[in-house]
Amino acid sequence: MSSYFRTAVLLAGLTALFMGVGFLIGGKGGMMIAFVVALGMNAFSYWNSGNMVLSMHGAEEVDERSAPEFYGMVRELAQRAGMPMPKVYIMHEDQPNAFATGRNPENAAVAATTGLLNSLTREEVAGVMAHELAHVKNHDTLIMTITATIAGAISMLANFGMFFGGGNRENGGSPFGVVGTIAMAILAPIAAMIVQMAISRAREYEADKIGAEICGRPDWLASALQKIAGEAAHTENYAAERNPATAHMFIINPLSGARMDNLFSTHPDTGNRIAALMELSRSMGSAGWTQQAPEPRRYEANTPPAAGPWGGAANGQQSSGPWGGRPAKSQDRSSDPWGRSGDRREGPWA
Repeated sequence: MSSYFRTAVLLAGLTALFMGVGFLIGGKGGMMIAFVVALGMNAFSYWNSGNMVLSMHGAEEVDERSAPEFYGMVRELAQRAGMPMPKVYIMHEDQPNAFATGRNPENAAVAATTGLLNSLTREEVAGVMAHELAHVKNHDTLIMTITATIAGAISMLANFGMFFGGGNRENGGSPFGVVGTIAMAILAPIAAMIVQMAISRAREYEADKIGAEICGRPDWLASALQKIAGEAAHTENYAAERNPATAHMFIINPLSGARMDNLFSTHPDTGNRIAALMELSRSMGSAGWTQQAPEPRRYEANTPPAAGPWGGAANGQQSSGPWGGRPAKSQDRSSDPWGRSGDRREGPWA
């Protein structure tokens, strides 16, 4: 069963559950009212969810001047994927993580934390951002917005039914009485959460695959996932903890707690994802990575770049910084490794 078909089935199940909750609360009339409310919520989410999520996480938009190397990487990855250039954001969080948002590729944004940019190598960051662009290309950001909205509506309706007791059959209320309404109020949100998380896990595997194909090196993303998972386990993401409903958007679960591949997990098990990526790497003939992630290249002068399309200049010229960018003047070099000073840089990512 393809991930697209599985996602469609899960979405249909979530929609049916939502309609069923409306029927249990108020019969046919309740089902229709719930449907209208859901349409309004989804319409609002469609147009505003992207900006809302970025605002929740205090994301700061950057451009070619304020973050030339990072912005240039995203631009080249988008070109490789045949996509429009998304807006690029940086979140000031120590936990390494990233997410994508937006209703379609023409109105998309990708965001990475400072923790991710400061702790991963150039190649690993390329793998992560390619994964996020894959979400955009697959329209996952819209799918996840819809599922989160419907799941939230189900919880809201279930609480409403619990409060009012489901009415009575003579007035078109719940045909199962108070006991049925209480059971529905407890079970419906759990079922909605399970379906939402199942959709999220299915889309993560697909984004891993397509993201690896975009950057051309599945082992880069595998290395990044191992490093991010290790850091996220003991580095708190304060904005995510305040807004747990956005956890499914990140490449690795940003919330504290167990990260198991079960019904109540927003993300697949990291080990399973790495294994799938390494199998893809072998089939593509990529250079191997043996779960021994390399140390990040620090922002130091005269750091020799790695060879290859993502490793800086391949002609033997030296450049400074983890992205191979070179300050126009040595005295203008920013202390921020992502070039977020006012001075433009030279080099392949400037």
